[in-house]
Amino acid sequence: MKPLFSIITVTYNAAAVIAPTLVSVKRQTFSDYEYIVVDGSSHDYTLTQVRSAEISGTVIVSEPDKGLYDAMNKGINLARGEYLIFLNAGDTFVGDDALSRLAAKARGGDYDILYGQTQLVDRCGRVLGGRHLAAPERLDASSFKQGMVVCHQAFVVRRAIAPQFDLRYRFSADYEWCIRCLQRSKGNGYVGEQPIVSFLMAVDGTTERNHMKSLRERFSIMCRYYGLMPTVLRHLSFLPRYLREKRRKKNMMDR
Repeated sequence: MKPLFSIITVTYNAAAVIAPTLVSVKRQTFSDYEYIVVDGSSHDYTLTQVRSAEISGTVIVSEPDKGLYDAMNKGINLARGEYLIFLNAGDTFVGDDALSRLAAKARGGDYDILYGQTQLVDRCGRVLGGRHLAAPERLDASSFKQGMVVCHQAFVVRRAIAPQFDLRYRFSADYEWCIRCLQRSKGNGYVGEQPIVSFLMAVDGTTERNHMKSLRERFSIMCRYYGLMPTVLRHLSFLPRYLREKRRKKNMMDR
């Protein structure tokens, strides 16, 4: 019998950050899930930690890949659950009841997508605040005109409608994937104000190191789905928001 959730964690030399992720998965009071770890042939002790966690229903694949989104595609192909949850190494569920809250929403209606809020944390687990874009109570494909309004880790998709990630995008394929999922979705369920996940805010992440490349990719994706001129005009209003968020992140990391 297939589980309700497939939790997918992609790793590569993540030994320094993965322990909290494993603890948060193991502590969930809702147990109808499988845990899939797709590892890119780490040469540290990442997999030792995964095995030592002894999380029931864990599937481990460790082999070279073509990057983060190729590994995520492998996770989709391995998954048997009704819904997919991507929980990156270093990220955690908020509370031992996070899966229970998602499950209650899933069983309360016919939803292809479940989603909610995200909080930002540092490596010590200290809560730094919320995302600069909060998840809206009503969500559809047009919502992403404003950017990544729902964090990928708090965006839970029915496997039956989930496409593969587009590997043409190296840094923002998750943004494009979310839009396609929303285009296919027949119903989206908002879980509530309590955050679902904690997102590890680290300045050494791939997206942070390649921030401008990521923004350019996201701009091209917006043009593809929402039109060139509307996207250009919308970005004029994004500039003050971008500058405010840049200052806010710096203040967070300086605390």
